[in-house]
Amino acid sequence: MEKIKKYILNVLEDNKAQDITLVDVTNKSSVTDLMFIASGRSTRHVKAIADNLVTKLKKNKIKPLGVEGYNRSEWILIDYGDLLVHVMHPETREFYSLEKLWDESIDTQNFTYK
Repeated sequence: MEKIKKYILNVLEDNKAQDITLVDVTNKSSVTDLMFIASGRSTRHVKAIADNLVTKLKKNKIKPLGVEGYNRSEWILIDYGDLLVHVMHPETREFYSLEKLWDESIDTQNFTYK
């Protein structure tokens, strides 16, 4: 799991994703253990980040279980089982406030700079 986390982080950073956060929901969710949440500057940027992530992981034989929201590209969810990646338009991210859905006791790690 540590290897895929680092790889996803590197791809997100290489694609200039903004405000990258990793939320550990191991004890809070039966759906997944970890969630990356990142923003793109526009719907095109959100789509490009998601495209590059899926493509680069597929090259390493890591295929997503599913991809949701690709058509509108305001919020793209990429499901890797125990790890979810949310790539969001900043306004959509602010509106849904995924980080705030989880209480303050959850470990959040911020990886980029505003």
